[in-house]
Amino acid sequence: MPSVPQRIDGPVAVIGDVHGQTDKLRQIIGQLSRLPDIHRRWIVFIGDLVDRGPDPAGTVELYCDLSKNHEFVTWLCGNHELAMAGTLGLFEKPDYVDFEKRWTNHYDSHTTFESYGVPHGDVNALRKALPDEHRRLLSDLPWSIEHRDYLFVHAGLDRNMPFETQVQILRQRDFSLSHPPWLYSKDYINAGPPMDSPVTIVMGHVPVPEVLFRNGLIATDTTGGIDGELSCVLLPENIVLQSGNVPPRPLSQPERKKPWWQIW
Repeated sequence: MPSVPQRIDGPVAVIGDVHGQTDKLRQIIGQLSRLPDIHRRWIVFIGDLVDRGPDPAGTVELYCDLSKNHEFVTWLCGNHELAMAGTLGLFEKPDYVDFEKRWTNHYDSHTTFESYGVPHGDVNALRKALPDEHRRLLSDLPWSIEHRDYLFVHAGLDRNMPFETQVQILRQRDFSLSHPPWLYSKDYINAGPPMDSPVTIVMGHVPVPEVLFRNGLIATDTTGGIDGELSCVLLPENIVLQSGNVPPRPLSQPERKKPWWQIW
């Protein structure tokens, strides 16, 4: 089992892909701290805290600080965390999966190396520079977060595969897969979740101009680590918070689904 919480309940604040945008994340956390129910609200990071943006190490450290001061916080594995952890040898993987070449050449990982104070591509130096708490977290992140009304998964679910089959795979975290589609696919956002999904699917991964509710899913990545404001969605209220001076706004109300009792 992952060492961060994988099953949660109650109100949630889900934060889209941060990608090293530590200043924007601080703004979101500042807004969350003023919520009257923050003491009992789960904060879920949808994945991709690292790479691309200016300060991945600072973002991971801010997560660590938050988890020490707030009881209800958890972090979902994104494709960037998987590639980073695989490159650093933080979990057992088959020899045919070349995370290092993928991560160092195609993931804008130079900002991650720089933020930890080592040259880009020097994997051994990065492995030594990584604080113990960062290493522990990256080696053991869950591939999904389960809630009675929502399933949080970085890239969504395959519409053409039964819901419970996918949940079982996500719980087991099959590292023999070169590109686990629930962390990598860009297609799931368009098709929507499986027809038998009893819950709303909450995802990141695919940049969208604004937080999107469509086809039984909520898409939260409004920056891609490049441009725009970082978003946080309050659930079940369906209110969007953003960094900068963007005022909170409601999403359109989704269709309510039955509680997901059968998997608890």
